[in-house]
Parts: sequence; C-alpha cells; structure tokens
Amino acid sequence: MAEPTNTPMPPSTPVPATTPRSSSPSVPPVPSLTPNASMTTVPLFPSFPPGQTSDNTLPKRPIVLHIGDPIKYNPSTYSEFSAQFDVIRPETAERERSAFITALREKRFGDFNAIFRPFWGTGGEMGRWDAELVSLLPKSVKVFASAGAGFDWADTKLLGERGIIYCNSGLAAAEAVADFAVAMVISTFRHIPWCIGAATLPYLLSDSGGKDDVEGAKRVFQICHAQATAASHNPRGHVLGFIGFGNIGQQIAAKLGYSAFGMRIAYFDVIRKPESVETELGAVFYDSLEGLLAVSDCAVLCTPASPDGKPLIRAETLATMRPGTRFVNIARGSLVDEEALADALESGLVGSVALDVHAEEPRVNARLVKMAGLDGNDGGKPGRVMLTCHNAGGTIETHVGFEELSMRNIMAVLGGGKAITPVNLHYFPKKEEGA
Repeated sequence: MAEPTNTPMPPSTPVPATTPRSSSPSVPPVPSLTPNASMTTVPLFPSFPPGQTSDNTLPKRPIVLHIGDPIKYNPSTYSEFSAQFDVIRPETAERERSAFITALREKRFGDFNAIFRPFWGTGGEMGRWDAELVSLLPKSVKVFASAGAGFDWADTKLLGERGIIYCNSGLAAAEAVADFAVAMVISTFRHIPWCIGAATLPYLLSDSGGKDDVEGAKRVFQICHAQATAASHNPRGHVLGFIGFGNIGQQIAAKLGYSAFGMRIAYFDVIRKPESVETELGAVFYDSLEGLLAVSDCAVLCTPASPDGKPLIRAETLATMRPGTRFVNIARGSLVDEEALADALESGLVGSVALDVHAEEPRVNARLVKMAGLDGNDGGKPGRVMLTCHNAGGTIETHVGFEELSMRNIMAVLGGGKAITPVNLHYFPKKEEGA
C-alpha cells in the first residue's frame, strides 16, 4: 500500500519551523482541551483586532477559523498549532447558517487564512459550503481542512477556482472503513442479516401477552439453517469491483484479494492507478463504470463524490449489472438513487446489498428497511439488505487521525509547504507558461 495502514497520517509530515511567533512574555493560554468545553481564543495583541498589528509590533500570525467542537485527542499537536496561529472558534449559535453568513459579511473573524473542522459530527451547522458561503470568504483563505473522507457537502470545485485547497481526512479513516467494508462484502455473499434475524427476531416479535412462539421460532431457525446454504457463496474467485480506487479501495482490495479471501479485483476510477499498484493488488482497470459493473459479482462504492453532482448508482447504471450482482456502499448516501436500488432488489437484478450510508441520514429508506427484515408470511424469507448507521469509519483511532491530519494539513500549507491530502488541486486556475 502507498499509505501506512496503522498511522493516521504520514509520520514524516514536515512541521514548519520558521512560522512567525510571538516573543512577548505574555503568551495567550492554550484553550481548554476538555471535551465539549468552551474555547475562546485570547488575541495575542488585545488592543488590535485578530491578525492586525501596528507599526511597532511583531509580525501578525495567520488566523485559523475553527468550526466545531474543541479538539479532544491531540493536545500536543494543538499546542504546536495554536502557537503558530490565532485560532478563532465561533460558538454553536454563531455557526448556524444565517448567523454565520452575517458574521462573514461583517468580517467578524477578520481576514482568516484557514478553516479547520476536526470532527465530522460537529462544525457543519452552517450547511453546505456552496456559492453563497464560498463567495463570502476573504481572499486571505488558503486552505480548508476537514474531518471525513466525503466532501459532497462542500463545493470543492468553486473553492479550487478561488485558490483554496480543500483537504479531506480519508487517510485517517481508511483502515476502519476497510475493515468494516470487509464485513459488509462478506455479508452480501453469506446473507448475514438473514442468519442473524432468523436466530433472534422471532423471539423479539413474540405476542404482546409475553408468551414466546417457541415452535414458530424453531421453524424460522430451521428454514434459515436449511435454505441459507442454497443462497450463499464463498467470496473466493468472485470479481470484486471498486467504483473509486483510492486509499480506502486499495486497503479493501488488499484485505479481500488473492492473498487473503481470494477475490479477483477490478476497478474503475477517473485516474488510472500506477502499474505498481495494479500489480501488487492484482487489479484490472476498466475505463467506464458500465464496463466495471458488467463484470462485477460485488460492486463496492468507495469514491468520495460524483463528478456531476448526480447519483452514480441510478437506474441506468444498475441496468448494466448482471442479475444477482451484490452492492456495497461505504462512501456517500447521496451517490445512490435508493428508490432505483430498491427496484433493482425487487426485480432480482441486484441480489443483496449492504449500506452503511444513506441519502437522507438519519432517515433510512423505508423500502430498504422492509427488505432488511424477515418476511413472517413464509416463515423467514431472507433479508437481503444489511443496513448500518454510518459506522464504517467510527473508531477512536479514526477520530484521533481526523483531528491530527486536519491540523497537519493547515500547518503544512500555511507554512509554505504542500498539503498532505488535497482533493481539488485540479480545479485551481492554470498558471500561464513562464508565469
């Protein structure tokens, strides 16, 4: 693998040593690192607005706009971070969209240089970073570093066109997501939701009088024991097709490929991977999504965004699958037309599904929920859908990495170096030759 699997970010990330700092004897205290504690930045020079100086003061420090909760896991890195920058963290109410827009228009945060969002579950109160928000950013902004692998909530194209580097934190979540995806892929071959449901649901759904239907429960158990065999397969030898083959896709391939579970690896990506990657993973490249789906026994969606903003998996693309193809989504719910997917399941075009992400979270598609359960009318029809609650990347190690990697990205860019995990450099204005 190109990136390490057990460290949230490259250990060799350079830390700027020449960033201007204050030699003032009165250095602002580091804000509280206690989870959910309020954090208020004390300006280095209280008599001036953040980031401004008079003729006789030391050089001003870059300003970082911190959206979301205070950091929790990396106090030593944050001490380094806050020593280099003036950090401004608006309170929750000021991050609500209307209030946030007003604050940007009034330049309450000054000419800040970076946006820092260390957690996926907080810091998104202002909603989508679309043209309305991006147009209000000061020209001083150089980098937007955020937790999470997906970035469909931010117009990275518009940010790039304005010269703002957007950095995600997919590298930090890669191992956790890959581990979870392995379980989901296996589930589509072995019908794990059916097996779990048949062992437990009859007891959970006993009549209101409290009397267990023991004979009914035995019947459901026996049906699953007998019939799941005829519907299940070993993953070995089947084609595992990746829609997007970045760090997460490559880690899943390594875990399920020929040296482990023996699956054959195929992929489609907008940029073909180096020959060394393909050779190491035994991966075959397809230059179209339709071509990949036509050969896949199980398709895994692990691309962070759609090029045109529309769902990648929709009726037209599903129609190119072979009957019975399995489908796994550990990317973004918005990349799938869930009604079209439900239609494909009902028709048998798609055999089984495992979804960790959903189009309208936290609401889950009602038709897919129904297909995830057992049909009591025939004593235990298999649930062909595994549904989870956006849990794939949810480990402590991931959140430690989100926080660390976001800070390292900002320190690298504002320190004059290269971003560690940029995703939108291809949208930057092209420099004229010789410029």
